[in-house]
Amino acid sequence: MNVTSATDTTGKSSSTGSTTTTSSNGVDYNTFLQLLVAEMKNQDPTNPMDTSQYMSQFAQLSTVEQAMQTNSKLDALLSSQSLSQANGLIGKTVSFTDSTGASFSGKVVSVAINSDGSIATLENGTKVAVGPGLTISQS
Repeated sequence: MNVTSATDTTGKSSSTGSTTTTSSNGVDYNTFLQLLVAEMKNQDPTNPMDTSQYMSQFAQLSTVEQAMQTNSKLDALLSSQSLSQANGLIGKTVSFTDSTGASFSGKVVSVAINSDGSIATLENGTKVAVGPGLTISQS
């Protein structure tokens, strides 16, 4: 039995029951199981589907779901690590050379973390991107 779309209405059979809608465009476990049950109910009894295909699809879905959970946990871990590193910069003296060749130095009074990285603010108000080219020393 070929399934062309989860929303295909050209089929000859229909099933009734409760449906759930999700805000994501992906297929979650519930949607997959609903499709699986509908496929099993409407399959040709003289040519049944291979159950190993179902198990393979379910294993792939499970692997993707676990990878997504791992990514979110890694993001949280990286954020925590960034905060720890930022805390370690406060009170340290940093020096750097900007794109024009001018050298600056000063004590870090605060560090802001945003999506682009960490920005250290020096005592004189200068903002410095924390990254390559920044030299950190004890005050």
